[in-house]
Amino acid sequence: MNRTFSTLLLLFIFSLSQAQEKRVSLLFAGDAMQHLPQVHAAQTKTGYNYDSCFYLLKNKISSADIACVNFETSLGGKPYSGYPQFSSPDEFAFGLKDAGFDVFFLANNHVVDKGRRGFERTLGVLDSIGIKYTGAFKSKNTRGLNYPLMIIKNGIRIAFLNYTYDTNGLPVTAPNIVNVIDTTQMKSDLRLTQLYNPDIVIANMHWGDEYVTNPNTGQKKLADFLFRNGVRIIIGNHPHVVQPLVKNKVDGEIESVVYYSLGNFVSNQQKVNTDGGALAEIVISKTDDDSRVKIESCDYSLVWVRKQIEKGKLNYTLIPVEEHKKTAISVLTPQELQKMNIFVTNADKIIGRKINY
Repeated sequence: MNRTFSTLLLLFIFSLSQAQEKRVSLLFAGDAMQHLPQVHAAQTKTGYNYDSCFYLLKNKISSADIACVNFETSLGGKPYSGYPQFSSPDEFAFGLKDAGFDVFFLANNHVVDKGRRGFERTLGVLDSIGIKYTGAFKSKNTRGLNYPLMIIKNGIRIAFLNYTYDTNGLPVTAPNIVNVIDTTQMKSDLRLTQLYNPDIVIANMHWGDEYVTNPNTGQKKLADFLFRNGVRIIIGNHPHVVQPLVKNKVDGEIESVVYYSLGNFVSNQQKVNTDGGALAEIVISKTDDDSRVKIESCDYSLVWVRKQIEKGKLNYTLIPVEEHKKTAISVLTPQELQKMNIFVTNADKIIGRKINY
């Protein structure tokens, strides 16, 4: 009798372990930009260094299972330049990787700022440091081999797609490819994506109107198109200000979610609503006996860009507002604290705003 009970207990414990939940934490950051004052601020006697920019966020970013960022510049080499045609030090990419980012989204309006040479150099630098990226490809062949970007993490298969509205009118020189928003091509890509048997599909979209805190009609229509074609998480970039977060629920469960814009992750922009951005924080899970991934939670946290003079030199520091609120209060000047509070108050209102369809 005791032996039978022990056997049943072991079988029960084994069955529980087999049904153990798989879970992945995802983090998405907004526009990682490099205006020329930022480049000068990062310059050292021997090169460029971005440690002081990202150090307060490193633990948060690194703790995510997969952390992604919109890499909105090019690594075109010297001479470095800012707006309107960016070329940033390679160390900017190194700094983002060291901060904990795993994936760079490249389909944006600045990816070909330095022409074919700058475009291919950007891809080469990212390849050399082992960063995963998507949205831009050296050729049709490399796109075919690497798109969608598939990442298997903790037993969950995740497909990442990435598209931009344009490249600022600059031509993409053949055989190079940048994914542009074209619903015919996107529908074909989404059909192909299903052949990879993903558990969930995520799309990063470079879209919308700059400095406008509401999504436009085109964004809302595209979000609906993506949801109807199998995408469950949409991350938006480009407006340089945050836009609303919309969760679509079915029977109380999150079916899909769109962050219309995460705003600026890091930039030199300092006007109202542009001096910071949101981090999208999402947890997805799956049990072995359940073929459908659950979106457990989707939330956000805010990051404010502190631009200050230290020892006669300009410096940029990203401040994760919630985690370092007490620290920020002790180190920020009254003027800085006021600016940060304005950003936080506005961002919370905008992100929580109800959207009419």
